[in-house]
Amino acid sequence: MYTITSAEFIAPDVKLFHIKAPYIAQKHQAGQFVILRVHDNGERIPITIAESDPDKGEIAIIVQGIGRTTKELNMKEAGDHLQDLVGPLGTPTHIEKWGRVVIVSGGVGTAEALPIARAMKKAGNHVTSIIGARTKDLVIAEKLMEELCDEVLITTDDGSYGIKGLVTTALEPMINSDTPPQMVLAVGPLPMMSAVAEMTRPHNIKTVVSLNTIMIDGTGMCGGCRATVGGETVFVCVDGPEFDAHQVDFAELRQRGSMYHQQERQSLDQFLERCKLESASSEDTTK
Repeated sequence: MYTITSAEFIAPDVKLFHIKAPYIAQKHQAGQFVILRVHDNGERIPITIAESDPDKGEIAIIVQGIGRTTKELNMKEAGDHLQDLVGPLGTPTHIEKWGRVVIVSGGVGTAEALPIARAMKKAGNHVTSIIGARTKDLVIAEKLMEELCDEVLITTDDGSYGIKGLVTTALEPMINSDTPPQMVLAVGPLPMMSAVAEMTRPHNIKTVVSLNTIMIDGTGMCGGCRATVGGETVFVCVDGPEFDAHQVDFAELRQRGSMYHQQERQSLDQFLERCKLESASSEDTTK
């Protein structure tokens, strides 16, 4: 089992965990992920490594409680344990000195963007981070990004913080400026990454997207993360998770990503009902 050394909510339903995992911390590179199980009967889920500390032998993950397993995970506290933790998995981000690099992240995609920003800056790039969220309360890791990047821009859908609009609202002026980026990397919801790809395509700006949101098994065994890139079939978890954005068939990915919504909703509803019953039972015994 793997010990959770710290756990804190950094936004509504978004929790930052530090976990004791010495081997993974030593081997981790930007863009890689782990597969974990919360308990012995739990499902295996892929989570991107937000940062690693080889000296402490710890890794950090940022988890948004959306489905049953992530909500179970976010109930864990410091001192608790995870049943399994395997990694680092996936092909690391290709890092080189491009010049001006823009890293666009939406939601908890910022967790994956952190080590990439660190590596890109270390390689000598001028790094700009664009962090997007629906509202101010859901903006995460802004301070951490400010420590790593030359510039950080925040966009919120409702205008409650930073620039009002989508991440493309902040990206467009950069692309049309006298000093456009040589490389753009986007990580987050599929519609966001697709929009970034379409914005950079006419300008022939190298653009990479992380398709980690489509992963299931994480080892290539289930085939659930099949994607079409450049007309060929790839398995996101073992061939990626990062690919040339201009070659990705996003329409197919959106269809695949919605295949199990009904089953996921049913599983979550059952879990929430069980939590409600356990809470009511606990209150009765204390009366």
